[in-house]
Amino acid sequence: MFTSLLIALCVLFTANSKLSAADATNPLQAQAGALRIATFDIDATPPIGSMMAYDPVTNRWDLGLRARGIVLLGAAEPIVLCAVDWIGIANEGHDEFRRTLARATGTSPRRVAVHCIHQHDAPDCDFSAERILKDAGLDPRQFDSHFQRQVLSNLQSAARESLSRAQPVTHIGLGEARVEKVASNRRILGPDGKVRAVRWTAMPDPKIRAEPEGTIDPIVSLVSFWNAERPVAVLSYYATHPQSYYRTGIPNPDFPGLARFFRQLAVPSALHVHFNGAGGNLGAGKYNDGSPENRVVLAERLADGMRRAWENSQRHEITASVVNWTVEAVPLPPAKHLLIDKLEAQLKGRDGVFLTQGGASKLAWLRRCQAGHRIDVACLGLGRARILHLPGELFVEYQLAAKAERPDLFVAMAAYGDYAPAYIGTAIAYEQGGYETGPSASNVAPVVEGVLLTAIRQLLQGHP
Repeated sequence: MFTSLLIALCVLFTANSKLSAADATNPLQAQAGALRIATFDIDATPPIGSMMAYDPVTNRWDLGLRARGIVLLGAAEPIVLCAVDWIGIANEGHDEFRRTLARATGTSPRRVAVHCIHQHDAPDCDFSAERILKDAGLDPRQFDSHFQRQVLSNLQSAARESLSRAQPVTHIGLGEARVEKVASNRRILGPDGKVRAVRWTAMPDPKIRAEPEGTIDPIVSLVSFWNAERPVAVLSYYATHPQSYYRTGIPNPDFPGLARFFRQLAVPSALHVHFNGAGGNLGAGKYNDGSPENRVVLAERLADGMRRAWENSQRHEITASVVNWTVEAVPLPPAKHLLIDKLEAQLKGRDGVFLTQGGASKLAWLRRCQAGHRIDVACLGLGRARILHLPGELFVEYQLAAKAERPDLFVAMAAYGDYAPAYIGTAIAYEQGGYETGPSASNVAPVVEGVLLTAIRQLLQGHP
């Protein structure tokens, strides 16, 4: 009798131990239906001697690059949002970042969004381009992935370990504020409706700086997650190219990273994660002549907008039942100037322009398009908030259209997802000319506008 009881107790203890172990590694199963959040944050600064997008690393700065994000648990499979202080992650590199974070958190890659902030003293990442160059016996240059794969490994560990520290989410905060004297439109049109000048992110010409601010979205949007009275994470969204000056040889997060750092100091209990919005045709050029001292000026202006958005935030109770994730997989039309035969001939002939201006990444993108590859456009629903996740260097008109589509909701946008499409203009922008829609900058055709606006509309109208 005693032996039977002992065996039964052992079986029960073993079963409970297995359940406890499963709960520890899969918090989703532990408290299904209870909304929780986990945060992760790692260093993503390349070592001295490695290659960034434009230059080799010659030194390190006090404030390096980060890869940080959140995992939302309890609303079906986990949802992962990640922002990286790199210039871009493209093609199979972007695929692998999503797969790695999905494995770490026990979810599907389609429920993972990975975005870059697009700083220029920062690494590039495209595993497809690397393979193309290596197969041709060429130096992969900025696409060498040794460092990027180490970051992936560290990111996987950090995301997995974060799950055991997940906290309840009882409220979200939604706030907006206007950012003064940071973003301006880069494309200056002449009387004929064509681009007559590009106002770069650092613009020494005072006449070009004096041109009107142009079409921008001046709003910084904040979404905060709270455990009762304690903020756990703050996500910020603002659309602009993030350069003050660059090509220093020193990896740095530029003025958005400084602004994020200032806000981290102000609200230390919450992890601050910043996303670049649809800033492909925006930059700080009206307010920045490229002087190094302007970096902190722009950072303080953006941080001030973040502060006011934080102070303006309205908190709402939230449960997992009002959290949803929807995806529209769309085929983006490749630019007509991208020709397989021409690109492969340039690769074989070791053409200098091909090698130095991302030709391998363009070739990889075109091959994927021709193989039927689709881009995931996603939307995170949080009660009355909608956060859109899109690829490439998207023009601000897409963000403004999204907000106009649902003026009854709080709508924010993260662009610079899969970087392979590069600049994504509006249809009319391709007729206007200018750098952003030229053959060296944009890898998609003008009809891309209809594809993306349709996807945005479907995502925003899909839930009440």
